[in-house]
Amino acid sequence: MKTKHLLRGAAALLAISVAPFAFAADHLDAPGVKTDASTDITDVYTWNDGTNVALILNVSPLAATGAKFSNAAKYVLHTESTMKYGVAGTETDIICTFDATQKISCWVVSGGATKDYVTGDASATAGIKSASGKVQVFAGPRDDPFFFNLGGFKDAEADVEAATGVTTDAAGCPNNLPASTVMALDKDLGGSNHGTGAAVDFFAGKNVLSIVLSVDKTLLTSGGPLVAVWGSTNQ
Repeated sequence: MKTKHLLRGAAALLAISVAPFAFAADHLDAPGVKTDASTDITDVYTWNDGTNVALILNVSPLAATGAKFSNAAKYVLHTESTMKYGVAGTETDIICTFDATQKISCWVVSGGATKDYVTGDASATAGIKSASGKVQVFAGPRDDPFFFNLGGFKDAEADVEAATGVTTDAAGCPNNLPASTVMALDKDLGGSNHGTGAAVDFFAGKNVLSIVLSVDKTLLTSGGPLVAVWGSTNQ
């Protein structure tokens, strides 16, 4: 299997026993992934509600009306459960595919064995459940939950480029910005029009394609109550 895209920096650690929330985001990737937006991961979210673990894999940034999941890719939520930090645990993957009609099929797989399976049209709000009832899935367009102040980011970029007497390190990053520029960046990133206005969410009103799973935690915690989660798309 060739990995087409891996969401870098998207690993999250979920402590099942204390019901936390974890997420990672990564919008608009490298040119090779941008050629197929349906495999471009934007966000991975996960949380525990006591009985089930919610896992969300979002793809296709700025998804247009009629956008579809790829019928040539595998959408995978990888998990690893362990008893304590830093100790290798048990890997369980949730692998989802789509056919040309957007019918989804998801397998919960660990140690080469399928632990549960669900398939069908998951586009209705309630999604569909596996025969055991331990896996529920929705797949379709949803409002992009990520907040990004693009205007403020561009203002900050402009202020850095306008700074004088700045040297850069080996990677080309400025390492001696004037104090006035640093103060300006704080205003830029917290607002709009160089801090004179409120921050504006670039992704407000824009959609992604979302795979939303609710999985009985017994399927994911055979190695222990700490569960690491990350997402990938593969062809």
